[in-house]
Parts: sequence; structure tokens; C-alpha cells
Amino acid sequence: MADMFNELSYVYEVYKEKSFSKAAEKIYISQPALSAMIKKVETKVGLPLFDRSTNPIRLTECGEQYIKAAEQIMGLEEEFANYVGNLQELSTGRLAIGAPFFFSSFILPKYISQFQAKYPKVQVSLFEGHSSLIEEKLFAGELDIVMDNYLLDEKTFIKEPVMEEHLMLLVPQSMASNENVHEYRLTLDDILNDRHLAPGCAGVPLKNFAGEPFLVLRSHNDLRKRADGIFANAGIRPNYILKLNQQLTAFHLAETGMGATFVSDTLLKNVHSLNEGMCIYKIDDPLATRNNYLYYRKSRYITPSMKKFLEIVIPA
Repeated sequence: MADMFNELSYVYEVYKEKSFSKAAEKIYISQPALSAMIKKVETKVGLPLFDRSTNPIRLTECGEQYIKAAEQIMGLEEEFANYVGNLQELSTGRLAIGAPFFFSSFILPKYISQFQAKYPKVQVSLFEGHSSLIEEKLFAGELDIVMDNYLLDEKTFIKEPVMEEHLMLLVPQSMASNENVHEYRLTLDDILNDRHLAPGCAGVPLKNFAGEPFLVLRSHNDLRKRADGIFANAGIRPNYILKLNQQLTAFHLAETGMGATFVSDTLLKNVHSLNEGMCIYKIDDPLATRNNYLYYRKSRYITPSMKKFLEIVIPA
């Protein structure tokens, strides 16, 4: 391909200068070398491109068509070079991001906003769906980057840790179980100031809530799997009264007094307010701590848009 573009440029220079000697000077090669190159092109074409019997030399009929084609090819080459330059400068391009509802609502907006403020000409799209669906779309190349806490196959995807979060127990104050664990109760202000992460902050004994009604997510969700494990580790057979699709829905239903639920401290930090009739408790269980990740395919090219977005979410 590079040889073809060189040949085009050599022929085009002779056409512009109407002289082999002047063209040779312009492109810094000897006249015999340039003449040999043009002869090689003419042999490949099968017809002469220049009428050498005139002074200055002129294009033959075949040569005129060759120059027209050359101008089209060089124009496309320049257009493509401009596109690549714009892509590198992020004055064009696309970025497709996928995430479950919780991440697209509470975590990704600030990062997308920062990215678009820096690179307003890049077209950003956000797809919301459950973990298995966004994994399929990431594998198929429909999505560039995915944010999730679900563990995807590390043989296929690169995993970049973004943040750690902690599951909390949210219980309506009307439940009698709260009376026995008053000293473990936390406030929303405690969560906002990360007091629940202090070494001296103790987790509530979960056995106290055995038999209470719980709101949980459906079985495909990471939070549900962790809730099942936390109850199993505490030796409790939980009373699941309602299974839901979204953590935020469980949060709002818990606020109505319907039942207790597990929510992340990330959600609590983003809801800005909490009904006074709600109690928050820390959970002492390894399953209560989880990481959120950015994923992208190992085998794919990292576009400039992807690279800059990763740098915003995970600064060096």
C-alpha cells in the first residue's frame, strides 16, 4: 500500500512540474531513478502515461485518467488522515457504555458529565440492562465499556477496579427488633461521613432480625447472592416477602415500612435524605464488602475515547 502511494506521488509530481528533472529535484531523488520508477508504473498499467515527444511533456489519454484516479485516491487518503487526527484529538468518535440501572443512575452520570465537558464532540451512549445482557453486548462489541459489580470472565474481559462499597441493613423503625440493638444504630450522616468504616464501628447481630420480613432482589442480582450468603453465614432462614429487580425499589418500599432490606452505602450517599423512621446498621460479614469494576474486552482495540474515559474514572 505504501509503495502504491509513493508511485502515485511520483507520477503526480511529474504531471505538476511537466518535467522529469524538475520533479526529481522537488522530491529529492535522481532523475534516472524517477524515470525508472515512472517506467515501472507504466509497465504495470500497460500503457504510457506521458508523451515524452513534446516539451514540456504532456499526459497521454491514459495518463489523464490515471491522474484523475490518483487525485481521488490522494483525496481519500487525506480525508482519512484528517479523520484519524480528529479521532486522536477526540474532536470526533463514539463511546458506548453499559451498566445495570443502579450504576447508570448513581455512579456513571458524574463521570459521563466530566467526559462530555472535556470532549463534547464525542458521541456517548449509555445502555441500561441486567448484568448478563450487558455482558453479551460487551462481548459482541456493541458496548465499549461496562460498569458492574458482577464478576465477568477474566479470560475474556479486562477488569479495572473503580470503588469499594459496603452493604448496610436498612430496617423500618416500627419493627420491634430495633429495640434490642439500639446501640448499633447509625444515621445517614454517619454514612455520609464514613463513620461506618471506622475500626470501632461494630456490626449488628443479624440473629436479632430472624423472622422479620425482608425485601430482596431477584436471584440473578449480585446483591441477592450476597444477601443469601450473609444470612447463611449468620445461620438464619430469611423471610423473603417480596423479590424485586432494583435496589432503589427495595429502598423505597423499606421506607414505607413494608420490610427490611440490604442497600449499599453508595445508594445511601446518593439519596440525600432518609425517612426518620428508618434504622441503618453495619453488617460484619466479608460478603458485605464488594468492588465495582469497569470491564472491556481483552481482544479489542482501545480507542482514544475509551482511553480518556478510563483515565477520568480511574485516574493514575
